[in-house]
Amino acid sequence: MEKLCIFAGTTEGRSLVRALRGAYRVTACVATEYGRETLAGIEGVRVLAGRMDADGMAAFFRENRFSRVLDATHPYAREATENIRAACERTGTPLLRVLRDTGADGGAVTVGSVREAAEFLAGREGRVLLTTGSRELSAFAGLDPGRVWARVLPLSASLAACAEAGLPASHVIAMQGPFSREMNAATLRQIGARWLVTKSSGAAGGFQEKLDGARDAGAISVVVGPPPERGGVTVEEALRALLPPVRRVTLVGVGPGGADLLTREAARALERADALIGAKSVLDCVESSAPRFAVFRPEDARAVLEAHRFRSPALVLRGDTGFFSGAAGLREALRDYEITVLPGIASPVCFAAKLGIPWEDVRLLSLHGREAGLVRAVSEHRRVMALTGGENTVSALCERLRAYGLGELSAAVGERLSLPGERVTRATVAELAGRSFDSLAVLFVENPCPRRLFRHIIPDGEFIRGDAPMTKSEVRSVCLAKLALEADSVVWDIGAGTGPISVECALAAPEGRVWAVERSPEACKLMARNAVKFHLENISVVEGAAPEALADLPAPTHVFLGCSSGDLRAILEAVLRKNPAARVVATAVTPKARAELTSRARDLGFSVLEAVTVSVSGLREADRDPVTVFTLRGVRTDD
Repeated sequence: MEKLCIFAGTTEGRSLVRALRGAYRVTACVATEYGRETLAGIEGVRVLAGRMDADGMAAFFRENRFSRVLDATHPYAREATENIRAACERTGTPLLRVLRDTGADGGAVTVGSVREAAEFLAGREGRVLLTTGSRELSAFAGLDPGRVWARVLPLSASLAACAEAGLPASHVIAMQGPFSREMNAATLRQIGARWLVTKSSGAAGGFQEKLDGARDAGAISVVVGPPPERGGVTVEEALRALLPPVRRVTLVGVGPGGADLLTREAARALERADALIGAKSVLDCVESSAPRFAVFRPEDARAVLEAHRFRSPALVLRGDTGFFSGAAGLREALRDYEITVLPGIASPVCFAAKLGIPWEDVRLLSLHGREAGLVRAVSEHRRVMALTGGENTVSALCERLRAYGLGELSAAVGERLSLPGERVTRATVAELAGRSFDSLAVLFVENPCPRRLFRHIIPDGEFIRGDAPMTKSEVRSVCLAKLALEADSVVWDIGAGTGPISVECALAAPEGRVWAVERSPEACKLMARNAVKFHLENISVVEGAAPEALADLPAPTHVFLGCSSGDLRAILEAVLRKNPAARVVATAVTPKARAELTSRARDLGFSVLEAVTVSVSGLREADRDPVTVFTLRGVRTDD
């Protein structure tokens, strides 16, 4: 394996060390013990601390026979850069200078050196915050120490340099960056500084954050321009030159977010990672010094991987990679990559442990930005646990359950599980409605008397009824059989009346939705009451006449047309526009209605599968008129 020497006392240097350590035997050289500390914990890397002149470097290069040297020193470490260049020339060692993107000066005052900065400030009033480092303090010795503050690293050498420059101890801010825009602004405001002195050290040195913070605080930035470079490459360019393409990635489930619930395997993967990619909220929960890339969509994650030469990138996902996770989408987007999937602890598993209950009989749902039939699940199962998010907050979900008559059930909410501020709240569903909870929470509902809602045919007397006509149970039985619904069917019930067909369809398609279209306002009210009575939140009542009321509905997979549904031709044309392959079941009582259905179906190109006449007689009531049930499916094609 080839050997590399990286002068790595900068952010760029550390990135190179992490990225190259698996492909090369890496020796990282830093000037100080603090630099050594920043590289601690990176496996497989030899780290040497101490300054060397050109002769010492040349001897070091000859002794170790490096295949290449990378100079990733600070833009202002001119002496070090010259020594590295000279040593490489003497030993014939290839050199790659890695440059820093210095960014824009944001319209600040620009000078050529720290001495020019001091001369500029000598003729102007106002307090000054120096952020150019302790080695440059002597240049400002001519300024009144009472107006100068210095922000330096918390090292004994830095503090000694401040004392030698005559700065009062109260004017020394010993802190380790990086510093945010807000932090810079707060510091300038606290000392009442009018001037901020900085070097144009680029994004890695927090240059833009300094300029923005100064603007926010009403201070003026004095920028020491970057020294001239002999030429070089960016970190990305260096990695493209030194690393072969690696199409390997690890999907890491990080559990609810707390570090204590990381699996040991996941923790090791994060420690080895040279880049972390994922949603910002998930990245914020992960402790790692590796570069972070906040993305949301799988294609954006792929774009990051394609733009860099990472050796061991980790795509981080909340919870478990197999439970309502983005892992499936990432697998598809990265199908040409070698993918390792590491599971995590799902939030419901964690919450079940907090509640002290087993979870083998818990019905698990994710309502984060999706509909998944919470009302029906709670009605049919003794225990239900759901992930909340988006519009489906705990409060909104509990209000929905309360509206369907489930408000007295016992419930619990788990917020920020495994994270600081974790909270578990127990109450009834009705008591939780209207209360505020964390946007990402887990809702648990317990129903001691669950009931299976699916029944073959519901007796007529169980429906809430008015004066609207109603399809009788015996006819409904045939109609439902002919519809042949699937679990996720999308149904239009046109001329729904008080909703018996809609209710039967909603029960038969628990993962689908029924659009019950009815022009009578009174019938619509009764239909809504029936939906609540049978705990069916997958019924949407549409008040209006067909075909106009159909315009904004989603394409149906199945359609039911009652005996008096309106303009038959226009309705069938509306169905075909939405889905030419829709299965249509329609009823007709009179010979005229039967003839019209047959004629319209043929005119529009439907395949008439069958027409069955149902005649029902009862012991306690007069014989009913026979009903013909038509089944139509799709239009004829050349195939």
